[in-house]
Formats: sequence, C-alpha cells, structure tokens
Amino acid sequence: MTRLTVLYGHPTDPAEFDRYYRDVHIPLAKQMRGLKGWTIGKCESAAPGERPSYYMIVGLYADSRADLEAILASPEGQATVADVDNFATGGATFFYDDEQVLVSLSLPSVG
Repeated sequence: MTRLTVLYGHPTDPAEFDRYYRDVHIPLAKQMRGLKGWTIGKCESAAPGERPSYYMIVGLYADSRADLEAILASPEGQATVADVDNFATGGATFFYDDEQVLVSLSLPSVG
C-alpha cells in the first residue's frame, strides 16, 4: 500500500480553511476514483501548549505510487490538486511512502 501524505501549514484564517476544506475541497476530491483509503486529521502537539508543526495531515492510499499518480493525473485529480492553492495559505507539502502495516485496527468510518 502506498500513501500520499499532504501536510498543510497553519492557515492565515483557520475558520475559513476549515469551511473551504469541508464545503468545497472534500466534495471536489470525492470525485477522484480509485483511492483505497483517505484520512484527514487536525494536528495536535505532543507537548502541551506548543503549536504543532502542521495544521492538518491528510493521507491518500492506493495499491502503488503509479496508481496514486494516475488518480492525480485524471481530470478529477488535477482539479483537486489545483484547488489546494485556493485555501492552503499556510502552504502544503506532499510526499509518498510505501506503508507497512504492523498492527491492523478496525476503525469506525466517518461521513
């Protein structure tokens, strides 16, 4: 399994980032076909009172990097990637990794 991780920096307006991500970006990204999984989470620092390095982390999963690249190369994928500049005022960092699951948990599905 390959994961594309997106690390979003702290936005200039967190409330607007959240609104746009929820109301515009997620519906746009849901049009991409072929993903095996998709996770999002707001970052929290491990040390109380410290600001985390990133605002949000997103994971997109497929069987291989080639599969992820094909999904992103589709018209729906290109539209989703192009949309990032519309709300990610704190920047966004993208990277791939081949993920090895050491323990598998059954997590509840959201939304």
